[in-house]
Amino acid sequence: MQYIVLDMEWNQPWPGSYAAKKVLPVEIHGEIIQIGAVRLLENGTVADEFQVLVCPKYYKKLNSRVSRLTGLRDATLRDEGLPFPEALARFRSWIGGECIFLTWGFDDIRILEDNILLHDDEPDWITQWYNAQMIFNAQTGTGSAQKALSTAMEMLGIEPSRPAHDALGDAYHTALICSRLDLPRGIAEYDQALRSHTDGFHGAPPEGCVSRMVFRGYEDKAKAISAMTDLKSHCPQCGAEMPNGAWIAQEGRRYMTMASCETHGRYLIRIRLQKDTDGTMRVSRMVYEGASDAAQKFDELAARRRPAHRRRRKKPNQER
Repeated sequence: MQYIVLDMEWNQPWPGSYAAKKVLPVEIHGEIIQIGAVRLLENGTVADEFQVLVCPKYYKKLNSRVSRLTGLRDATLRDEGLPFPEALARFRSWIGGECIFLTWGFDDIRILEDNILLHDDEPDWITQWYNAQMIFNAQTGTGSAQKALSTAMEMLGIEPSRPAHDALGDAYHTALICSRLDLPRGIAEYDQALRSHTDGFHGAPPEGCVSRMVFRGYEDKAKAISAMTDLKSHCPQCGAEMPNGAWIAQEGRRYMTMASCETHGRYLIRIRLQKDTDGTMRVSRMVYEGASDAAQKFDELAARRRPAHRRRRKKPNQER
């Protein structure tokens, strides 16, 4: 089995900008502008490389911070970037077959799945993926805190030879780190490493999020949804039980509903279903304040899905 060490760069609109207010077919956390990958063989040999620029379809104006970090420009992406479906097809052709994906962090695969769904495709071919940070932390005994790629390289005595904040450069450096890890053992022990890392979450909670938990071991999607429906919601402030509303389905196995406390108002419940390494379903559950941006998006979706009431026509004998 081959390992594909993957890194990506993506664009995000400034909060409050016109682009940020766009209602997209699928909620995304960023639009991919560069894909970089390195093939790592089972014996730890760093093999061939892949990279491609992607011309964004929705967030066309590069965030100045993204442009500054990556060195990419709008004109470069317009002139040299491929549409995402074509770039993805080239990437999959380069992969060639079954693989295990390795990334430095939790974000890249989530962003990739979001972008695949955004372009009316399914990410069901991404079957095995691991955050190399978790394996590195477990095998170096450095705790569960996030490590910058440069920090991990320094700890292992790896001199940087590629530019940072470049998808291929970061993928190459990640591959060098992975080549020094016991990947089969790391994968076998991965679930335990993941549980020790903030219960499976990465980084600070999103704005407005007041609670987050992970539930594991569901046989399939139906059983996971049923369990989340039966799960009682409680007010984060007073602990009172809050009745849930109906679930609104989103792309990418995401669902949300609104719960309400008589004293402290409403709270948004969001869940995302993902497959664990043993084939069972894992559910990430987050609770947001009722005034959060996430709750406002729920209101917008609920309003769009609410059927319009047709005006009833009067019968002839009711006409004046």
